[in-house]
Amino acid sequence: MKHTHPVPGDIGLTTISGVAGALIRLGQWINKDGFGDYEHVFLVLPDDRLLEAEPGGARIIPLSAYADDKVLYVCPQRLTERQRTAVCDAATRYVGVPYSFLDYVAIAAHRFRLPVPGLRRYIAGTGHMICSQLVDQCYQDAGVHLFDDGRWPGYVTPMALYNLLAR
Repeated sequence: MKHTHPVPGDIGLTTISGVAGALIRLGQWINKDGFGDYEHVFLVLPDDRLLEAEPGGARIIPLSAYADDKVLYVCPQRLTERQRTAVCDAATRYVGVPYSFLDYVAIAAHRFRLPVPGLRRYIAGTGHMICSQLVDQCYQDAGVHLFDDGRWPGYVTPMALYNLLAR
């Protein structure tokens, strides 16, 4: 479900410019998630704040940080207030979690069914997360499974969230 006025528990999808954004777009296309222009995801929190994964670690910042950006806000259709609260409560536990570019390798290896023994276990064991993984994990921690295909949160891309919630 798409809308324009974000509330706690919503997911914000936005773009990343430059080389990093282009590489993420290419990776999402290779992963068959499409070639759309959403390369970054964040989770809306109460009090006009958000949680996002960044190379320096997951952080909570004001929602106004994206006031001048093109953001698409999405959310599962049947999310209750109790679930929204649980998602936001889960999010606060991830502040400071490091970012990992290795997750992009895991997504590519998974897509191409490359036998990389222990890669998923290693990535999960390090506690590092990319933005879309972080958001999906917060939902899972709250008992809300966005994807019904059993995918590991480490295999979730921003465009996978767009394809699931915005189409």
